[in-house]
Amino acid sequence: MLLTTVVVWALNFTVTRYALTHGWHPLAYSSLRYSAGALLFAGLTYGMERTFRVGGRRDLLLLGLAAALGVVLNQLAYVYAIKLTTATTVALILGITPILTGVVAFAVGLERLPLRFWVAGVVSFGGVALVAAGSAGAAVKLHVLGDLLAVATAATWAAYSVLIAPLMRRYSPYRISAVVLVAGSLPLLLLGARQIADQDFAALGGLAWAAIVFATLGPLVLTNVLWFRAVASVGPSRATLFANVQPFIAAVIAMLVLAERLAPLQVAGGFAIGAGILLARRRGTPPVPESPLQPPKEDSR
Repeated sequence: MLLTTVVVWALNFTVTRYALTHGWHPLAYSSLRYSAGALLFAGLTYGMERTFRVGGRRDLLLLGLAAALGVVLNQLAYVYAIKLTTATTVALILGITPILTGVVAFAVGLERLPLRFWVAGVVSFGGVALVAAGSAGAAVKLHVLGDLLAVATAATWAAYSVLIAPLMRRYSPYRISAVVLVAGSLPLLLLGARQIADQDFAALGGLAWAAIVFATLGPLVLTNVLWFRAVASVGPSRATLFANVQPFIAAVIAMLVLAERLAPLQVAGGFAIGAGILLARRRGTPPVPESPLQPPKEDSR
């Protein structure tokens, strides 16, 4: 289950890049995908739990903030990052999500981090700089903006992961994911309404349609179920080991399927990001985000 989850997450970078370069408008693609995925996952959750009840104004506020960060802002950054730069670059940059998760947890007072973590952070961010430097081609400004949006994607997912931590003690991961998906898909749908109206659906090819079907059923629905069950079966520590390699698997898939080139600087940057993640790991069971709502879901500290 873990291997299937990680491969589906990794493949989603390539699928999204293909969709956005073969006719789909970014927000039309993302908003329709999330709206359909939210309905499917909410139906699945209701079938298991028979309720979406969330008690307390504070919990509702946390879920609303989680939806804004983990769905709306995250997806805005992600789809435009994928459109403006390569899937390989975005995948590698998202490898810093575990480091950013630790930084956010430290900033809000949830964790005290040792010196080794901060050294790991410097190494990983150095890796991001190398990846970004290696990605710049003819359209340098677009690549730089795409790289910055990839960092924003990782940052919003890290903030989401920390935000839902207290909710995990009171509600099932299925309920949290269902509520967040539905709450986040509504404003995302409003933001994408103009692009949906302008989208030429008749001009989309079969593979472009297959891309959005896969991106809806796979990364948003199937992997939620597989991830939650896998973590319950093998524990978060082993799950984290699988999740942390997902960005690097994604980069390899993008290279093979989309024929994207990987510059030497990007290779060095990828190794630096991976080294930072390994250095940041410490004894004990590392926390993992309980909901893979979006592709890099791959995150723990």
